[in-house]
Parts: sequence; structure tokens; C-alpha cells
Amino acid sequence: MSAANSLAEQVGVSVACRALRLPRSAFYRDRVARNVRPLPPSITVTPAKRPPLALSELERRVVLDLLNSPRFANCAPAAIHAQLLDEGRYVASVRTMYRLLQGCAAVRERRNQLRHPEYTKPELLAVVPNQVWSWDITKLKGPIRGTCFHLYVILDIFSRYVVGWMVAEHETAELAEQLIADTAAKESIAPGALTLHADRGSSMRSKPVATLLSDLGITKSHSRPYVSDDNPYSEAQFKTMKYQPGFPVRFGSLADARAHCAQFFTWYNQQHRHSGIGMMTPESVHTGRAAEVRKQRQATLASAYQRTPNRFKNRMPQPQKLPTAAWINPPTMEKKAA
Repeated sequence: MSAANSLAEQVGVSVACRALRLPRSAFYRDRVARNVRPLPPSITVTPAKRPPLALSELERRVVLDLLNSPRFANCAPAAIHAQLLDEGRYVASVRTMYRLLQGCAAVRERRNQLRHPEYTKPELLAVVPNQVWSWDITKLKGPIRGTCFHLYVILDIFSRYVVGWMVAEHETAELAEQLIADTAAKESIAPGALTLHADRGSSMRSKPVATLLSDLGITKSHSRPYVSDDNPYSEAQFKTMKYQPGFPVRFGSLADARAHCAQFFTWYNQQHRHSGIGMMTPESVHTGRAAEVRKQRQATLASAYQRTPNRFKNRMPQPQKLPTAAWINPPTMEKKAA
């Protein structure tokens, strides 16, 4: 076996075992029994060959000096190459010029690049009704293709109560201003008590709306550009509306759209049990009757438990908890720790 080991170091295991008519398994078993380390692979480091067509160091220096000369400092390599050809001179290809400039970190975008500002993520908290409102505008399809009506909706994020809405033929800042003013007056909003959140639509960021909010003492808040979940309450309310059974594919007229919305928002505020507010109706939370409703539900569950406790595994059932806070973008754990 020693002969096999000596020969394997020179010609390899396979050739040595074949020459000595020795199974390779026997060869390796012997090495394991004698605790011999595997033969190291032969590593041959081959120096990189210089491409035969590459420029010499002197030629590279000449080309770089030419590219960086005052005559060509502000010219593109393609223009330099063409101008030199017109003069009957060739120093290098356009690609070679770019490669040499890249090696010297001399290639970059010369135009001023637009840098979007860092928009602050809106973080809004409501612990009572009429503390934070969210509003948005959606389209309702009209009687013929290409026509639509515009539905303006203002929603209280704590109670999910629709405090104001309007359907119009057009989307304008003046109509939005009118709806906000009427809704604030109806809800008796005191200066400094309310924040109004919206996306970055033209009506939402218009001067008439901004002036009105300033006059009423209402703080304005906007979603970040291209961020779809900064206004979740309005988006969810629109989805609830448009996914309701019987929602028309198209509305025959403006009057039809207004009649449908009046019926829907009455149902939504007064009868819709909302999962985000403990299966209460928005009206009960907005008007402060939710605690009484929950107490009644608790009494009903307690009565059912007294009759058949085994059905509840001897554990008193509890109704869903009432909302205590509503966030738009709650702070992250890292920010809380800071």
C-alpha cells in the first residue's frame, strides 16, 4: 500500500490504482485507517496575460492626456473621436476612451439629477371622535362610457362615521371647500381641535382649501407621494361601498347617484356593524352610545352563559372591545424606543 501512496502523489489516485490493479475503495480505506489527510489539489497560478490588442502604458497616457486636455475636457468621447478622425488622426476607439475614463472615475452624469425631497410620514392619532378626519374623492361611472360623477366623502377615523359627503359632476377646489366648511359647521368643530388628512390630489392641496382650513383653525395633513396606504380609512370606506351587493355598474344620472349615496350612507352610519370598531355602528361610536350597546351585548352573553355554560367551556363570553385609538401610520418600535 505504501507503493500505491507514493505513486498516487505523483500521478493521481485513479492512475496509481489502475496501474497496481488496486481498488480505489481499498486505497481510501487504508488512508482512513492510518488517518492520512487527503492529498492537496495541485493549484497552478497562471499569471493573467495581457491582451495582445491592449494599449501600452505610454499609449494609455497619451489618450488620457488628450481626453483631459482643455480642448476636449468638455466633449464626449464620441465627439472627440469624430473630430480627431476629421483631422486625420486615430488614437483609440470610442469604447476604449470610455474604458480609460471609467478607470480614472472621470465618467458621470453631467446633468443635474432631480432628487425628490424626503417627505415625512404622517403619524396621526385619534382617541375621540372629531379629532382626525380623512377625506377623499372617488369616481362613479356615468350613463355612458367616459362619463362619471365625483363623490366627495369626509370620514371620522375614530368612529368611521361619514360626517359629510357630496356628489357633483366635476371635481373642483371650490366644491371641496364648500363641503369642508359645511361639515365643520355641522359638527361644531372648534379651532385647533381637528386634523384633516387627505392624499395629494389637486383639490386637496388647492389654495381655497388651504385658506379655509387656516381660517377654521384646522390642521391639514397629506399622504406621501406614491404611497398608497397613507390614507387607509377613506380607501377602505370606498371599497365597502363599491363592493356592496346592488352597487350599480353605472348611474343613469346625477340624481340617481345622489339617491343611491344617500341610501348607502344612511345604512353605513346607522346599521353597518364595522369590524374595526368592535362590530359597532359608526353612529353609536360617534355619538358615544357604544358603551351602552356593549353593556347590553354583555348582558345577553351572560344570560346565554347562565343557561348553557358547557357550550362556552365554562368561560364567560365577552363582546368585542370598543376602540380606544385610531392611527394613521403608528410609530415604529425603533421610534418609540428613541
